[in-house]
Amino acid sequence: MGKTPAYFIVEAGALPEVFLKVAEAKRLLETGEVDTVNLATRRVGISRSAFYKYKDTVRPFNDMLHGRIVTFQILLKDEPGVLSSVLNIFAQQGGNILTINQGIPVSGCAAVTIGAETSGLTVSMEELLQLALQVEGVLRCEILAG
Repeated sequence: MGKTPAYFIVEAGALPEVFLKVAEAKRLLETGEVDTVNLATRRVGISRSAFYKYKDTVRPFNDMLHGRIVTFQILLKDEPGVLSSVLNIFAQQGGNILTINQGIPVSGCAAVTIGAETSGLTVSMEELLQLALQVEGVLRCEILAG
C-alpha cells in the first residue's frame, strides 16, 4: 500500500530554485503563454526531466486552496432565461461561479464571460461544454483560460 503524501507550507524564498521554475513553467502552460513543455522549460531555464520529475508535486498554495479557475466564453441569443439555464448547468455539475460579465447584446446575441472554480466538477470539462451547448439559445461555448 502506498504511503499517504505529507504536505508542508514553505515560504517560496526558502525553496530550491528548480521548484519555483517548475511552478512558473506550469503557469506558462496553463495560461497558454506557451503551448509545449519544451517551450515552457526553455523559457524558465530548466530541463524537461526536472519539469516532469516535479510537475505533479509542486503547486502554488492558492491553487491547492481554491482549486482550478477556468474562464469560459459563451455566445448566447438575447432571450430571457438562456444565461440562467447555463448557470444552472454549471451548478448541477459542481462548478462554482466566481464572476459573470455580459456584454450589451448586439444583433440579438450577447457575449458572456464566466469565471468558475472547477475542482468540484462531476463531469469532464469537455462534457460541461457539451451540456452548455445543448441549452437552447447557446450559440458557442469555449474555454478561454484555465
